[in-house]
Amino acid sequence: QVHFMESGGGLVQPGGSIRLSCTTSGQTLDRYAIGWFRQVPGKEREGVASISGTDGSTVYANSVKGRFTISRDNGKSTVYLQMNSLKPEDPAVYYCATDIYIQGGRIVTESDYWGQGTQVTVSS
Repeated sequence: QVHFMESGGGLVQPGGSIRLSCTTSGQTLDRYAIGWFRQVPGKEREGVASISGTDGSTVYANSVKGRFTISRDNGKSTVYLQMNSLKPEDPAVYYCATDIYIQGGRIVTESDYWGQGTQVTVSS
């Protein structure tokens, strides 16, 4: 099981940008498909982006398509989430996970491990 450390969150103005990072300690990510998820208190965790471990193909939730970009640097064992044009509905704690798959157009995971995540707040 891969243990991630998420970072890069903070306070951003509406329409602004921020880049999140997700890295591991001592584990390589080359063969893993990885997803970014977000959760707001009282709501179900939502998969927002995923990237394949084989060909680098990506999948996005409709709510972030065209605004968020997921990428990976296997040499640094890091996955990024570039978030642009941030909206009031984007604030959440953002997490990484493996063991992901696409079901009914949704990014889901079978992982039962969640790191501390990183908080993104959108406010003027």
